[in-house]
Amino acid sequence: MAKVSVTINNRKYEIACDDGQEAHLSRLAQYVDRRVDELVAAVGQVGDARLLVMASLLVADELSEVYTELDALRDDPRARVPSLGAADLDRLAERIENIAGRLE
Repeated sequence: MAKVSVTINNRKYEIACDDGQEAHLSRLAQYVDRRVDELVAAVGQVGDARLLVMASLLVADELSEVYTELDALRDDPRARVPSLGAADLDRLAERIENIAGRLE
C-alpha cells in the first residue's frame, strides 16, 4: 500500500492508495484543491470542513451531469455520432477521391 501526500486548501493530508495509483490520486487531489480555491474566491475561508463539503457537492453535481449525459447516449445511439455539415462531407469526399486516385 502506497501513501501520497496531497495538499488541499494549503493543508497537507497523507492518503493511502493502491500501489501504482499515486499519480492518479495526486491528480484527483489537485482537482479538488482547484475547486476549493474557486470556492474560497467566491465565499471566502469559511472553514475546511465546510469548504470540503461544498467542493464534494460540486464534484458530485458534475458527476451527476456526466451520468445523465451517458444515460442519454446509451438510450439514443444516434447521439454518439456527430452530425456532419455539407462542408465536412465535401472535405471527406475530396480526401476519399485523393486516396482512391493514389491507389489507381
